Amino acid sequence: MPEEQQVRRQSQFQLDDTHTVATYANLCRVTGTPEEVFLDFGINSQPAGAPTGLIPMGQRIVLNFYTAKRLYHALGMTIQRHEKAFGILEIDVNKRIVQQESQGN
Repeated sequence: MPEEQQVRRQSQFQLDDTHTVATYANLCRVTGTPEEVFLDFGINSQPAGAPTGLIPMGQRIVLNFYTAKRLYHALGMTIQRHEKAFGILEIDVNKRIVQQESQGN
């Protein structure tokens, strides 16, 4: 079966997201075992500096490595599209602060 037909066949399903709960996180810890990947999400109330207390981790998602790899590729494509439309995302908060200060001068 040609690759295009396989992709088309895989995408022929519908999702029910009516009971999905949205949770915000600005921190993610990735750990794992030889069989699974753990994604722990939380909120760091001091994202510009080193946290001084415990950071509450509110959600954990456990994936097998196949699903983790599919997520890796999907996130990569999504970020590439976003950066193409809106510019590079600088993940170092200190560089973002410097860039904003120099633009104001």
